[in-house]
Amino acid sequence: MPPASSGASATHAGARTSPSPEPLTPAAAPADTRLAPGGAGYRRMSFALFAAGLAAFALLYSTQALLPAVSAEFGVTAGTASWTVSAATGALALCVLPLSALSERYGRRTVMTASLTVAVAVGLLVPFAPNLGWLVALRAVQGAALAGLPASAMAYLAEEVRPKALVAAIGLFVAGNSIGGMSGRVLTGWVAQAWGWRAAVAAVGVMALLCAVAFRVLLPGPRHFRAGSLRPRVLLGTVRDHLGNPLLRRLYAIGALFMTVFGGVYTVIGYRLVEEPFSLPQGVVGSIFLVYLVGTVSSAAAGRLVRRLGRRGALYLAVGTTAAGLLLSLGDSLMAVLAGLVLITAGFFAGHAVASSAVSGTAKSGRAQASALYQSAYYLGSSAGGTLGAVAFHATGWSGTVLLGLIAVVGVAGITLLGTRAARVERRRAVPAGAGA
Repeated sequence: MPPASSGASATHAGARTSPSPEPLTPAAAPADTRLAPGGAGYRRMSFALFAAGLAAFALLYSTQALLPAVSAEFGVTAGTASWTVSAATGALALCVLPLSALSERYGRRTVMTASLTVAVAVGLLVPFAPNLGWLVALRAVQGAALAGLPASAMAYLAEEVRPKALVAAIGLFVAGNSIGGMSGRVLTGWVAQAWGWRAAVAAVGVMALLCAVAFRVLLPGPRHFRAGSLRPRVLLGTVRDHLGNPLLRRLYAIGALFMTVFGGVYTVIGYRLVEEPFSLPQGVVGSIFLVYLVGTVSSAAAGRLVRRLGRRGALYLAVGTTAAGLLLSLGDSLMAVLAGLVLITAGFFAGHAVASSAVSGTAKSGRAQASALYQSAYYLGSSAGGTLGAVAFHATGWSGTVLLGLIAVVGVAGITLLGTRAARVERRRAVPAGAGA
């Protein structure tokens, strides 16, 4: 049976000559497309959010360095004039959660752009306020508009930046906040001395407009955003989950208490420096806010502090630094006051950067809502600190404002200690858990 034999031979020969299959290899892991330090996208993102933070803080606190001038024009006390700041921060605190929900549905960049646009437009109207009531009302609208920026920015960073670079990226955003707070106050101080407080807030509005344009041009488009739901039941469930997390609750309280200190000190410091024994002119008082540069450095260094000391260690250091600054500021020499402000500012910005980055890193879903709750607590602390600090100053002088700040930092230390003990209990029980605050 030759044909069969021949076919068999051919088949055998084919078997000998066909190439053997290549050995199986594991599938390559998908490339991480999130932004990382050193890349062009990361640099653009950093500059964009730096500009946004600068504009937001300059607008939000545009009247803070001008409070003595506002008091003089309208014939009101420090506590009453402080509402031009507290109305803005309070409205932001109330609106940050609902606007963060819009960012879950329509995108972080869209909401941030809209927030800055409205806030800048209102900022250009503020100089024309005919009386204190209108001024407070416009400032409240401005604060409500700015509410769409901070939580959306934190959520954007958590989604678009690699985890190892997250603390540093948020630190840069917070550094933009500190530069904005500083430049706005310095600018308003000198402009007000020459042309009055209305020209000063107009100058801040123009500066914020330029920053808003830079932000929109530079910010990279989102690549990891996934639209969420606007259904109230879903949103309330997300908020309930976040508030049910003990770590997040501690972080929210820490942010509120740190900002109580900062809001109180910087709302009142202008009044203290224009009075005896200092009697400084408005321009020089505004220049005092150059101290914010210290906050730029300490917030940007937050990532290194956490790597070296751990999250709770960094918070303890921030508490100690802030408390030392409050005590030092009680001195009657200008150098003692300035040194105290340096320490207060460094401690506050470091603590804020650590706590806010911990919120973004802890929340695995609904990040915008998690950050919004932090921002809400943070700015409620600012409103409370500004108003209570001014009332305390009016009643007992600078020592009353310092006492309020010391109570707040003791609260931060106590909450951090609770987190430390909770982490020890979890380790003893051998239950895997994330680092606490």
